Amino acid sequence: MGSTVLSLRIDGELLDRLRDHAAKRGMSVQDYVVRTLIRDDFDERFKAAVDETEKFYGEEQTIT
Repeated sequence: MGSTVLSLRIDGELLDRLRDHAAKRGMSVQDYVVRTLIRDDFDERFKAAVDETEKFYGEEQTIT
Protein backbone atom coordinates (compact mmCIF):
# COMPACT_ATOMS: atom_id res chain seq x y z
CA MET A 1 0.00 0.00 0.00
CA GLY A 2 1.43 3.36 -0.98
CA SER A 3 1.01 6.63 0.80
CA THR A 4 -0.78 9.77 -0.29
CA VAL A 5 -0.40 13.34 0.91
CA LEU A 6 -3.29 14.95 2.79
CA SER A 7 -2.94 18.64 3.49
CA LEU A 8 -4.94 20.25 6.30
CA ARG A 9 -5.40 23.83 7.38
CA ILE A 10 -5.85 24.06 11.16
CA ASP A 11 -5.64 26.91 13.62
CA GLY A 12 -2.60 27.48 15.79
CA GLU A 13 -4.35 26.50 19.04
CA LEU A 14 -5.31 23.09 17.68
CA LEU A 15 -1.80 22.54 16.30
CA ASP A 16 -0.32 23.38 19.70
CA ARG A 17 -2.62 20.84 21.38
CA LEU A 18 -1.70 18.21 18.80
CA ARG A 19 2.00 18.91 19.38
CA ASP A 20 1.51 18.50 23.14
CA HIS A 21 -0.34 15.19 22.76
CA ALA A 22 2.22 13.90 20.26
CA ALA A 23 5.18 14.95 22.43
CA LYS A 24 3.75 13.13 25.45
CA ARG A 25 3.86 9.96 23.36
CA GLY A 26 7.23 10.68 21.78
CA MET A 27 5.65 10.98 18.33
CA SER A 28 5.58 13.51 15.52
CA VAL A 29 2.33 15.38 14.96
CA GLN A 30 1.92 13.54 11.66
CA ASP A 31 2.30 10.11 13.29
CA TYR A 32 -0.03 11.08 16.14
CA VAL A 33 -2.77 12.25 13.76
CA VAL A 34 -2.44 9.16 11.55
CA ARG A 35 -2.58 6.78 14.53
CA THR A 36 -5.61 8.64 15.90
CA LEU A 37 -7.40 8.31 12.56
CA ILE A 38 -6.52 4.62 12.30
CA ARG A 39 -7.70 3.96 15.87
CA ASP A 40 -10.97 5.83 15.24
CA ASP A 41 -11.53 3.89 12.01
CA PHE A 42 -10.89 0.60 13.83
CA ASP A 43 -13.31 1.58 16.62
CA GLU A 44 -16.05 2.30 14.07
CA ARG A 45 -15.47 -0.97 12.19
CA PHE A 46 -15.35 -2.95 15.46
CA LYS A 47 -18.63 -1.40 16.66
CA ALA A 48 -20.26 -2.20 13.32
CA ALA A 49 -19.07 -5.82 13.60
CA VAL A 50 -20.44 -6.10 17.15
CA ASP A 51 -23.76 -4.62 16.04
CA GLU A 52 -24.01 -7.12 13.18
CA THR A 53 -23.17 -10.00 15.52
CA GLU A 54 -25.87 -8.89 17.95
CA LYS A 55 -28.39 -8.71 15.11
CA PHE A 56 -27.46 -12.22 14.02
CA TYR A 57 -27.48 -13.86 17.45
CA GLY A 58 -29.89 -11.51 19.18
CA GLU A 59 -29.12 -9.54 22.31
CA GLU A 60 -27.38 -11.52 25.03
CA GLN A 61 -29.70 -12.30 27.90
CA THR A 62 -28.47 -12.39 31.49
CA ILE A 63 -29.35 -15.50 33.49
CA THR A 64 -30.18 -14.77 37.11
